[in-house]
Amino acid sequence: MASGLFALLDDIATLMDDVAVMSKVAGKKTAGLLGDDLAVNAEKASGFVSSRELPVLWAITKGSFLNKLIILPLAFLLNAFFPIAITVILVIGGLYLAYEGAEKIFGYFFHHAPKTETPKLEKLSEEEVLGKEKEKIKSAILTDFILSVEIVIIALSSVESGDLLTKILVVTIIALIATVGVYGIVALIVRMDDYGLKLIALNESKNSFSDKMGHFLVNALPKVIKGLTIIGTIALLLVSGGIFVHNIDFFHGLFDNLPGILVEFLLGLVVGFVVLLIIKVGSKLWKSFKS
Repeated sequence: MASGLFALLDDIATLMDDVAVMSKVAGKKTAGLLGDDLAVNAEKASGFVSSRELPVLWAITKGSFLNKLIILPLAFLLNAFFPIAITVILVIGGLYLAYEGAEKIFGYFFHHAPKTETPKLEKLSEEEVLGKEKEKIKSAILTDFILSVEIVIIALSSVESGDLLTKILVVTIIALIATVGVYGIVALIVRMDDYGLKLIALNESKNSFSDKMGHFLVNALPKVIKGLTIIGTIALLLVSGGIFVHNIDFFHGLFDNLPGILVEFLLGLVVGFVVLLIIKVGSKLWKSFKS
């Protein structure tokens, strides 16, 4: 009896060890997407009245959990019965990520929309504020769904050598980190200015340490979000390029004399702009056909 119990404990310890090791590998492979997820959601969760930032973020977080509940079982079923679909979905997702990264770069350098005055949230009615919140929440949850698909599938592809139970545990852990970790950090980021204001209000001295820290946090928020947007765009191109290199035979060993990270970035950039060009030309042709 005792020997059976010890054998069971040993099996559990071995399983947990395998899960820990594979979780590290999967975490490294999905780090780029997690960074982009963080940047996108920090941007989407900001810009609200201070009292509404956390409720909006909580609504997005609940939507993200629902996304994972839908995606995880489907991913495990496809991996078990139709594994080629995993590669196809990865490549399609890679095309989308490359396109999104290229579109951000194109928009930054070549498309400057005329500045128009937008009404401040304080001047809107309660119904209008709630309507804008719902729009942003829906947009954030849709983006989260697409990124979650890629995160889950990349994590799943990184543990191909493991058994079914190990795969389920590792990918579920990564999915939880992608939700709890990312949205927890986002909550801290969007509240930076509020923490800063509280530090400023601690005392009346203008040169105190708390006052300086408060001003630093208030001024740092827009720069942090802008920096995360830039990092997220680079991450999009790196992740998409990595997907193409590792899942399309044509790109295996391409440009061996260049660093792998540079090849992945350039590949993501080139493919992204090709997809962007196709979509823009197709959109114009469709508009011409309709008119």
